[in-house]
Amino acid sequence: MKYSVLDLAPVPEGSDAADALHNTGELAQHAERLGYHRYWLAEHHNMKGIASAATSVLIGHVAGLTKTLRVGAGGIMLPNHAPLAIAEQFGTLATLYPGRIDLGLGRAPGGDMAVMRAMRLRQDAGDRFPEDVAELLTYFGPEAPNAPVAAHPGQGTNVPLWILGSSLYGAQVAAHFGLPYAFASHFAPAALEQAAQIYRAKFQPSATLKKPHFMLAVNVFAADSDAEGARLRTSMQQAFYRLRTGTPGKLPRPVDRIEDAMPASALPAVNEALRITAVGGPDTVRRQLGDLIAQHRPDEIILTGQIHDHAARLHSFEIAAEALQGLNESLAA
Repeated sequence: MKYSVLDLAPVPEGSDAADALHNTGELAQHAERLGYHRYWLAEHHNMKGIASAATSVLIGHVAGLTKTLRVGAGGIMLPNHAPLAIAEQFGTLATLYPGRIDLGLGRAPGGDMAVMRAMRLRQDAGDRFPEDVAELLTYFGPEAPNAPVAAHPGQGTNVPLWILGSSLYGAQVAAHFGLPYAFASHFAPAALEQAAQIYRAKFQPSATLKKPHFMLAVNVFAADSDAEGARLRTSMQQAFYRLRTGTPGKLPRPVDRIEDAMPASALPAVNEALRITAVGGPDTVRRQLGDLIAQHRPDEIILTGQIHDHAARLHSFEIAAEALQGLNESLAA
């Protein structure tokens, strides 16, 4: 099973965006050495704690720092953009880095109502998502002789499209177009089982894909001990609580007791939203990843980890890679 990285270029408390972007480059190079298959970056706006807003620009930076890693968007929020502009951006990336660029597409705006207004979006912008996906597919395919508009670069690059989602809608779109599907189970797992079932049941083979390809997103907070892994996780728990209560900011420092950093009454809801998580020492993380894979049967897994300390984050992805390599070896035996 291939395993990949989802990075939001987090900006930890006490640092700035320049530090975050430098850390992203280092993590991508580290992931390549560790055998990760893809390195995806996510589009978010108006977030002090996330530095990946200009996603296609950052993808180009990461692709330039690596050699074999597939690099892409997980994802581009398509309602924010004209399909032609995205086709030209990713067609350019695919021309610069042939065979290495992915384009994951989401339907959300990647921000709140203020962001939608700043993006000049209408509230119904997401309603055109299937039509916009179809338009993108034509821009990346062979050039039609009589087409009034073509993407240059872009036409003929066949950039792989993925559909991203956290609801049943995305599963249906991915199945309809015969595209691979990545579920945002790392923060919105409520519909995970049903979405996977619908995607697999309704999948229509396409020129792109002959059978369903389902990616599971998992939070990982791996360390040398269970206690240290749990401590690393408190940064994400705090960040998620602050986001849900309308006070987002930079990625908080970890704490020894999460109950000291947020109301105990809020913790069950936070932990439920983040339940697709592997946390702890190497043996614990390997067991938890194995259980998640056995339960949800993904074709591919993508890991993310909002960890305050950069060195600890590098180490976490290293432990996770070793765990997944071990699981792959066990499956092959």
